[in-house]
Amino acid sequence: MAFEDLLNQVGGLGRFQILQLALIFPSFMLLTPHLLLENFTAFIPGHRCWVHILDNNTVSDNDTGILSEDALLRISIPLDSNLRPEKCRRFVHPQWQLLHLNETIHNTSEADTERCVDGWVYDRSYFPSNIVTKWDMVCDYRSLKSVVQFLLLTGMLVGSIIGGHFSDKFGRRLILRWSFLQLAITDTCTAFAPTLSVYCLLRFLAGFSLMNIISNNTTLSTEWIRPQSKALVVILLSGALSIGQIILGGLAYVFRDWQTLHLVVSVPFFVFFLFSRWLFESARWLIITNKLDEGLKVLRKVARTNGMKNAEETLNIDVVRSTMQEELDAAQIKTTVCDLFRHPSMRKRICILLFIRFANTIPFYGIMINLQHVGSNIFLLQVLFGAATLIVRGLALFTLNHMGRRISQILFMFLVGLSVLANTFVPEEMQTLRVALACVGISCSAAAFSSCAVHLLELVPTVLRARTLGIDLMTSRIGAALAPLLMTLTVFVTTLPWIIYGVSPIIAGIVVFLLPETKNLPLPDTINDVENQKKLKKNQ
Repeated sequence: MAFEDLLNQVGGLGRFQILQLALIFPSFMLLTPHLLLENFTAFIPGHRCWVHILDNNTVSDNDTGILSEDALLRISIPLDSNLRPEKCRRFVHPQWQLLHLNETIHNTSEADTERCVDGWVYDRSYFPSNIVTKWDMVCDYRSLKSVVQFLLLTGMLVGSIIGGHFSDKFGRRLILRWSFLQLAITDTCTAFAPTLSVYCLLRFLAGFSLMNIISNNTTLSTEWIRPQSKALVVILLSGALSIGQIILGGLAYVFRDWQTLHLVVSVPFFVFFLFSRWLFESARWLIITNKLDEGLKVLRKVARTNGMKNAEETLNIDVVRSTMQEELDAAQIKTTVCDLFRHPSMRKRICILLFIRFANTIPFYGIMINLQHVGSNIFLLQVLFGAATLIVRGLALFTLNHMGRRISQILFMFLVGLSVLANTFVPEEMQTLRVALACVGISCSAAAFSSCAVHLLELVPTVLRARTLGIDLMTSRIGAALAPLLMTLTVFVTTLPWIIYGVSPIIAGIVVFLLPETKNLPLPDTINDVENQKKLKKNQ
């Protein structure tokens, strides 16, 4: 934790930190559109079977000109239990006798029906084209949409595991730059995917890089910030994700074609890759990994940028070595992921943090991936959710600074659970109330994420911080993948998935009490620092 002394000498929150955040902030804003693209590119439009008598352009106008389109539809498509045209079946032969039935009478005919063997006709009022209409992901192939989303989440899961290890080994900046380039290439190529299989592969690779960008941007930012301002930085970065939701709603409304939308959100990452060359590597990581010369060089550059001329003159290898001697000695012992679970204090912290992340992710994605089912105007809902999460994340900054890390998480997690449970018993006809409660749930869940992120960064040592973030994000991806699977429980009890969504964050909020408070404490650099924090707390 002695690095805080060096950071104070070069400036813990000055011109350098502001410029660094200015370079990172735009990339964070455009990450959310990549995460939630399938809300629009895989939107399932209204559809019905293609029928020869109605949709064949070669049929002579004289053959059916005396009948309206509604009449032709009625004799071609059977009605479902809600007296609406079936989406996935059609009559084998036109049922002319149905023209003589009253429109309010349900179709009780036992006429032969068949699947949509000739394809589908889609309602293109929302989107002229997307991946659902391109590859006919409806009816028997409707589950393909879940496959696409699952592969994206799987890519994020794998990326969080591998990326965290590489970041602790090769540095935050290198892995971040590579991830920028990978995301730019893969999601740009996705717009031109010739088959669904290629599309899924590219989205998997995009998900791989998404997690690395989130974790390395966060780590690179917070490791250059003084303890008193870490909450502010994390909230700003998470607020950028909320702004990204708003941006996605606007972009999807303007660019209705899925290929254009992909290009609009992907091409800017080539620019972020080029600008990332001006990002500075974490001096904290450089010193802990025994790269003292590089660490000293970066510290001097930061001091110069922040106008700390005296620090630039007095900083040298001997000063760095003497200040960080204890941490350097501890860092000589090779650390692995197993060290997170080998030491009692670390094991307790990690297990609790992972459970909290998992329990909060389930309701968040339970709401977000069901955006189409919350309301009819998905563009407005996306913007509304983004605005709500942005406002409540701002509130999280206030609670983190004045109430502490633990109380903030407990407050927001209880609000998430209660809002989801309340929404479970609101009738579907009360759409306004349901949307309002969904906004409360999604925004408080986002604020809980931000609070948990601040707490995690302050509980985990530098030598294992990136790997811990990777494991934490991996746990988040498991929760995200589980969220849609829980919806299958509706076959037993229709409200059971939503009850689980509501109960899980409440339990996690209770478990937060087992973690220590870290408000205004310096970041630990080694596992010994974590153990010393525990001893210090006992002495107090």
